[in-house]
Amino acid sequence: MRKQHNNPMIKHIAIAGNIGAGKTTLTKMLAKHYGWEIQLEEVDNNPYLADFYKDMSRWAFHLQIFFLNSRFKQVQEIAQIQAPVIQDRTIYEDAYIFAKSLYDQGYFVQRDYDNYLSIFESMIQYVEAPDLLIYLKSDLDNLVRNIENRGRDYEKTIRIDYLQELKTHYDTWIQNYDKGKLLIIDVNTINFVKNPEDFSSIVSKIDRELFGLFS
Repeated sequence: MRKQHNNPMIKHIAIAGNIGAGKTTLTKMLAKHYGWEIQLEEVDNNPYLADFYKDMSRWAFHLQIFFLNSRFKQVQEIAQIQAPVIQDRTIYEDAYIFAKSLYDQGYFVQRDYDNYLSIFESMIQYVEAPDLLIYLKSDLDNLVRNIENRGRDYEKTIRIDYLQELKTHYDTWIQNYDKGKLLIIDVNTINFVKNPEDFSSIVSKIDRELFGLFS
């Protein structure tokens, strides 16, 4: 772990990206490297995730409400923590990527989608954007390979068209993101887990964005 930079203005760093992009892994590595607190996505204890991938129409609304509530509690906790925090996925992705994608594909009926958006709009008034958003840009081939390699049983039924739909929404969201600093990292040709120089390159880019440093 490196010595933390003393910058009281830095409070919240978030990592965004599609399923299989490497968000959780990088979140853990950066938390260890910088000595940051960590907020991970609730995946293993999510009571709807496995059912959702088997029957997306039936469980889409339940799953997204669970994630939305979980993420809102996280940002509330982040606001109370004095130390810098790195978060695995943002509340914006819940609404602008996943719920929107499910609605566009017909897995959300209009009534449920309107209800979801109403809840999101109420919550977002109490949410501060992260000081730095790190987006992991990944092509479908890379996503599929990573999903297969980690071998989660409930992810074996993820469809390619679902990943593609998510990617389309991510591209649009990132192109229009204006809530704060944004760092885009193309993970298609790097391996920050196996190659220390790739991880060091990511750290250098983060240092430059957060601290104005080249390391």
